[in-house]
Amino acid sequence: MSRKLMLVLAATAALAACKREPEAPAAAPEAATPPAAAHTFTADITEADFADMVKALSSDEFEGRAPGSVGEEKTTAYLEAQMKRIGLQPGNNGSYFQDVPMVETTADEAATTMTLATAKGDHALKFGTDYVIGTRTGQTEVKLDASDMVFVGYGVDAPEQQWNDYAGQDWTGKTVVMFVNDPGFHAKDGALFGGNRMTYYGRWTYKFEEAARKGAAAALIVHDTAGASYGWDVVKNSWAGPQYDLPAKDDPEKRIPLQGWLSAEAARQLFADAGLDLDAAYASAGKRGFKPVPLKAKATVSLKSSITEKTSRNVIGVLPGATKPDEAVLYMAHWDHLGKHEGEEGDNIYNGAVDNATGVAGILEIAEAFAHQDPKPARSVVFVAVTLEESGLLGSKYYVAHPTFPMDKIAGVINLDAMSVGGKSRDFVVTGKGNSELEDMLKVYADQQGRVLTEEGNPAGGYYFRSDHFNFAKAGVPALYAKGGNDLLEGGVEAGKAASEEYAKRYHQASDEMHEGWKLDGVVQDLQALYGVGKDLAVEDKWPNWYEGNPFKAARDTMMKAEPAKQ
Repeated sequence: MSRKLMLVLAATAALAACKREPEAPAAAPEAATPPAAAHTFTADITEADFADMVKALSSDEFEGRAPGSVGEEKTTAYLEAQMKRIGLQPGNNGSYFQDVPMVETTADEAATTMTLATAKGDHALKFGTDYVIGTRTGQTEVKLDASDMVFVGYGVDAPEQQWNDYAGQDWTGKTVVMFVNDPGFHAKDGALFGGNRMTYYGRWTYKFEEAARKGAAAALIVHDTAGASYGWDVVKNSWAGPQYDLPAKDDPEKRIPLQGWLSAEAARQLFADAGLDLDAAYASAGKRGFKPVPLKAKATVSLKSSITEKTSRNVIGVLPGATKPDEAVLYMAHWDHLGKHEGEEGDNIYNGAVDNATGVAGILEIAEAFAHQDPKPARSVVFVAVTLEESGLLGSKYYVAHPTFPMDKIAGVINLDAMSVGGKSRDFVVTGKGNSELEDMLKVYADQQGRVLTEEGNPAGGYYFRSDHFNFAKAGVPALYAKGGNDLLEGGVEAGKAASEEYAKRYHQASDEMHEGWKLDGVVQDLQALYGVGKDLAVEDKWPNWYEGNPFKAARDTMMKAEPAKQ
């Protein structure tokens, strides 16, 4: 055990006495060559200290770090102790904590029923096997009685694409059934919705939001492993046990009474009973001119849940800027994971070692580097460990609505989520590559390390919309999400893909634990580069922007116009 960890555990104990689809990295071009020597930025980022923190955060003692649990209390106390040890100051009006109000909703799976009445008879579906369902209404019982089911393609209303899957109907009281991803995913037209690169219209969160705006009573997404970029087990595990949300008063978005997923098998049976072929439906849904299709079925649902109002916490530390303390560079990572699944046989603690003990340890290592930096940065550097990422990016959503630094004072955001632990790589994967000028800053350090910037290996997965930086992006703040790639120095692309496939088996499973096969020299390499980007942002007058054509650029431009000095 390192001296650093011993100090932190001691501080944590003292505090206690006082009272969050794995991404497939892309292979680098074959022309990439190993660097002669990686650029070293600081001696304060080390494999040993990183490993100590990951071991602690992903240990069974932290019980999977579920928000609102004993595991949260241990996690947030640990993070506070770490920030104090590093020398970060409290980031929220004298406190390291920002309270995040939440509503915990737990479905009574045994008492919850879904029956689909079709021309072939009534089908009683099994929770977890055939479907998952939940509510964001805050009601303990929600019922749906013989609601007409209608297939709405991808459930998209995109005026700029001249596309509306909902056109021409009144959706009040109806159950809409839709595919995951967006029309570009299955279409052969590469220009349609960005082709194989998912747009926000492909995210499941958007689909429920749009169905609510249309007035539907329920929305069901048909699971497809390729379209979702994760298997049914990920859906099932993510929807098992307590589900969290912000109180309605803290969320202006309209909410649909019932929202959930159908397994591919259950959907295929539903379509077959209506005389439809599911594969043919995929083809028709990806063509312009698609019209909603009645499924000649009625859905009856009875959902019973327990509702508890709780409070979770974001943890915030800040290193005040020497000359521009009101301007900030922000590093972030989510501390939460899926907790402990009571009643589940065998190992029922979802430790979340990669997802996202690695990211939290990463921002703390970078904080250590900044704390020892001389000269001190001109701008403040903020480190935010957010809660409720696994529940829909809620902790970061709350922070953006209640920021400790105004959005127009944040030069840029760097997010660490599920770091690559396969070793050093020739490539540096920028999720959503082609978004902002932060990538130009990262390229400087990638070049010094002999690496190339690449896009994620599965752009159809929509990974840029699946982590906490996205809430900052929507507010206009350029946000970078990058990690080690798939072309490993030891073993090349083949070894990288094998490591990625192995992690895919562990993603959102109890088996996401730290193990001896991890190679952390690549993590250190990544952290050094990401530290370099933030260091440049913190000592210069740069105000990075989004590239032309990016949907978030308008909000950033408005910020720039408000303060001519930023232009």
